[in-house]
Parts: sequence; C-alpha cells; structure tokens
Amino acid sequence: MHIDFYNLGFDTPRATFYLWSPWRSSALEHRLFEVVTGLLGGKPEQEADEWRLNVTDAKPFHAALQAVCRVLKGWQEEADAGQERRAWRWLFEGDVDAQGYDHQGERACIWAYLRLSIDRNGVGEADKGEDIDLNGFGVRIWPNGS
Repeated sequence: MHIDFYNLGFDTPRATFYLWSPWRSSALEHRLFEVVTGLLGGKPEQEADEWRLNVTDAKPFHAALQAVCRVLKGWQEEADAGQERRAWRWLFEGDVDAQGYDHQGERACIWAYLRLSIDRNGVGEADKGEDIDLNGFGVRIWPNGS
C-alpha cells in the first residue's frame, strides 16, 4: 500500500499502531489508541507489555491519522486561554546498521512518535515551556518484503 503521512509518501505492506506499557501510559495515549481501534474496527493484539493494531489499507490508515489529529486538536483546545499554549508534532525515527537491520536484529523500519509542547508564560515573564514525548503511543511503518 502507498500511504501519505503528512506529505511524506511510503510504500509499505502495513503500518502498526502501538500502545506500549498500557498500565503506565497516559490517558491521552490511551485515548489515541482507543480512537484508532474504534475507527479501524479491529481487535488489537494484546501482549503483556504492548497492544498493537495492524493496518494494511491506505484509506483506513489515513482515516486513523485524521482521528489522531482530531484528538490532539481537542487536547490543544483544553488549554487555559491566555495562560497556556499547546502544540504537537510527529517525530520520525529509524536506526539501521550497514546490513539494513535495526538494534534488535529486525529489518529497519520507520517509527513515528508524538511530542507535545506546552508553553506557560504571561506577558513580561520568562518562557516556561516543556516538551513531553508520548513514549506510550507510536506508529511503525514496515519495510517492503516484511
């Protein structure tokens, strides 16, 4: 399938949404995974330390990204007006050795994670911003041939 991830094109056999360490993940990470699961209508594979949901069609993948975006926009709107600014962005990561494998010996792939930014500053105050990585929620874009 060919997926469009915010104007980055990938040819992949599938993509997988993950929720790692569900007992430790934040409510927002659970909400993101729940909205994807509800939209795709599948039952996630559940192991002791992670839940995952595979997507093999481009249209449902795009719809899932839109649903994640809507949840995050709702999170942004919950900020206190004039007191706090919230933003979010996707971070892409991949590691590979000279033979094309990652640190766990699997074929290299692309991972997408979310980073939240919260700025709490008033007029005349120093910046009080913080970045929060959502380490419990992510998307894996698999390589061809896997």
